[in-house]
Amino acid sequence: MDEPADIRMGRGQRLIEAVREDLDLYGLGELEERIEILEAEIARCRAQIERKRAGRAAADALFSPRMGG
Repeated sequence: MDEPADIRMGRGQRLIEAVREDLDLYGLGELEERIEILEAEIARCRAQIERKRAGRAAADALFSPRMGG
């Protein structure tokens, strides 16, 4: 019988799995490294949010009706 096709993970699934991990299994250094990685990911998400807000503001400015003219 054929091997099953790779199951594609849903968007954000790895993050969901990461937050469910048992932290008791990690050592102090591993926990500190995990925090650094998570803080970097938070910064990356915040930067993406700002890019999206800026793009939305530019689109709104371009397509919004002009008043008084």
